[in-house]
Amino acid sequence: MCGILGQINFSGDPVDPKSLMAMNATMTSRGPDGAGLYVQGRLGFGHRRLKVIDLTQASQQPMVDAKLGLGIVFNGAIYNYKELRKELEGKGYTFFSHGDTEVILKAYHAWGEEFIHRLNGMFAFAIWERDSERVVLARDRLGIKPLYFTETSQQFRFASTLPALLAGGNVSMEMDPVALHHYFMFHAVVPAPHTLLKGIRKLAPGTMMVIEPTGARRQHHYWQLSFDPREEERTWKERDWQDRLYEVLRSAVRRRLIADVPVGVLLSGGLDSSLIVGLLAAEGATGLNTFSIGFETVAEEKGDEFSYSDIIATEFSTRHHKLPVDTTHVLPNLPGCIHAMSEPMVSHDAIGFYLLSKEVSKHVTVVQSGQGADEIFAGYHWYPPLLNSQHPIDDYRQVFFDRDQKEFLQVIHPRFHEDDHSQRFVEKHFSQPGASRPIDKALRLDTTIMLVDDPVKRVDNMTMAWSLEARVPFLDHEVVELAARVPAEMKIAQGGKGILKEVARRVIPSEVIDRPKGYFPVPALKYLRGPYLDMVKEALLSQTSQNREIFQRGYIDELLKNPDDHLTPLRGSKLWQLGLLELWLQSHGI
Repeated sequence: MCGILGQINFSGDPVDPKSLMAMNATMTSRGPDGAGLYVQGRLGFGHRRLKVIDLTQASQQPMVDAKLGLGIVFNGAIYNYKELRKELEGKGYTFFSHGDTEVILKAYHAWGEEFIHRLNGMFAFAIWERDSERVVLARDRLGIKPLYFTETSQQFRFASTLPALLAGGNVSMEMDPVALHHYFMFHAVVPAPHTLLKGIRKLAPGTMMVIEPTGARRQHHYWQLSFDPREEERTWKERDWQDRLYEVLRSAVRRRLIADVPVGVLLSGGLDSSLIVGLLAAEGATGLNTFSIGFETVAEEKGDEFSYSDIIATEFSTRHHKLPVDTTHVLPNLPGCIHAMSEPMVSHDAIGFYLLSKEVSKHVTVVQSGQGADEIFAGYHWYPPLLNSQHPIDDYRQVFFDRDQKEFLQVIHPRFHEDDHSQRFVEKHFSQPGASRPIDKALRLDTTIMLVDDPVKRVDNMTMAWSLEARVPFLDHEVVELAARVPAEMKIAQGGKGILKEVARRVIPSEVIDRPKGYFPVPALKYLRGPYLDMVKEALLSQTSQNREIFQRGYIDELLKNPDDHLTPLRGSKLWQLGLLELWLQSHGI
């Protein structure tokens, strides 16, 4: 887990290392263990390193293989790198390091662009060819690792974070009206390639981009998620699906133990993280460090789930760390949390992951986390009604969208009034082949879009703010592909995640499986009061905010009258949504 960046000058002018250094300096927390730059004429690359696999200097980056004429900057982890290395050694390749970075380089040389299909892991990387000066960028299938870029006719730059590109300069700060629509309508999910800034884009998950020296480029999606069962699976009974899922999940958690440092688990007390602990125990892991965080109760909404995480910690004899956080700790840490966001993330549990990561990083460098299970196994309440929906787009929009188009036009300044972009986006996504049933269309959208730009991005940003690597076994692409093919009826059973619950019964206590569904609550940001309300009000009414002309003042005033009365269908604060955007813009000097 690291930070990467690079610059390509199409004009032929040499890259100025100063801009690379400025970009690299913003990503220190992503890689506190090492930093490097490499400039080759009109190409320049930078890297920040967090040592997890091969702790020696042999795996330092940027990595250059002079014999092959290739170089790489890489962020992430390739869990099957040892198997790939063995295969490459059989083809005659020799290695100077013991990590996964060099394996990527050799694999590209051996198999060309098709090598990407052999990788199991989370990754964003740039490979450059010394002689042709061609550059290849790629992002993992589920977008676990981020990759942002900005371009002009003369230059292309990329980085692991949006703020790094801002530090490099020469970026348009104009707001993107399409992204603004998604932010306020699609629960703050802004799908690739858009970001809130017109001048910065992001590479879509499962995508490879090849940039030629002339500036010409091509990109293709190398991975598509299909919900159609394989031929041999058409006769499977539920027990067959359960047995296969159990095997694939065990493989996923086993792979994510690959590290040269200890690996812990973020244990919320819910089914997903509890199952990870149980599966790790089944793999023989002992003395696991597990971590839970809890907040104060506000407005009768409980802020912790320690009673459930304690059950798992006791059952598997983990070294459990309970981290109670009272509300007074949230406010002072909010500025740091917001600054750590590459894009504003409205889910109020971002501060929870930020504070949790702060404490966890004092004990371990790598953790496994349960993100993704709800999206791939139909754990949310809006999935069952979509099983046989006659109007899937309308039904999906009603439960997931934060507001309708009429209210959106009241939120945003008239200069951003355009088409219903979020509606068009869902329509286009639902019309694509590979998911014929309404519920499968929604599950595919949530897995490949919402998941990427909400919980996955949140976990990456908040953990990396404290130099902590988070691994997500439920997003192993083999798990995701199998989950997609499982019949929807098995997924929505038992109130959601039915098949996962049945597999879990082989591993963990029923008290955790059959409990009411929980979340990662931070009540202080759902019910804005006292200093939290003051902070948001000050930001939204500031002269800086007014000069931007993003919001309509009348809408802000209406929310401020009684913030608790203005919640989204997903029970989020509409006032916090506006306030967070303004606070994020101010934090990054936009």
